[in-house]
Amino acid sequence: MDCFYHNAVPSVAPCRGCNKPVCATCRNENGDCPGCVLAARIDAARQTNRINGGVGPSYGSYSQQQASYSEHQASYSAPPPPQPPPPRVQYAAAVAVRPETRAIVALGYAFWPLALIALVDGKASHFVKRQAWQALGFNGGMWGLGALLSAAATIPILGLSAWAMLPFLFPLYVVGSVVYGLKVWHGEDVDVPVVSDWVDARLPAGSPQT
Repeated sequence: MDCFYHNAVPSVAPCRGCNKPVCATCRNENGDCPGCVLAARIDAARQTNRINGGVGPSYGSYSQQQASYSEHQASYSAPPPPQPPPPRVQYAAAVAVRPETRAIVALGYAFWPLALIALVDGKASHFVKRQAWQALGFNGGMWGLGALLSAAATIPILGLSAWAMLPFLFPLYVVGSVVYGLKVWHGEDVDVPVVSDWVDARLPAGSPQT
């Protein structure tokens, strides 16, 4: 009789489990065929993956668990929100400065000699001194930038970009002097980039009163 798993191969004995004729190659040492061996492995795997025991008891309802979680969260006080940085001190003396003095300081951004006149008064307030020094620094910075660009324009390669920036320097000076002057005239304590940091580092804060 031929083997159940191999055609034209004579069987040597029947399977011990299912009695199918198998050859010497298919029959293992226990006398089982490959089908019975596979079935035994599947049963063993099922027994291994079976979960023993039952479902544990539920400790309270869902609403009770939510209430407990809310109480737990409420026990921790929320951190205070971050405080914004303190606003920059506005000089109340700007309003108390006489209109003619404030006009001289405001015009000092466009005509720097007027800023020198504002500094002549030894009793001038900190607001007047700060704006007068800023006006001088603004004028000096713009004239210095113009001289630097004019010198750079003489360099063969670098001069191309310098010549392109020179036409915008004078309109920038006019707009800046007008904007700063109008703000100072209305009593605002303006800040000029770079110049304000230099002035604040060297001009001690005085009394806001005139």
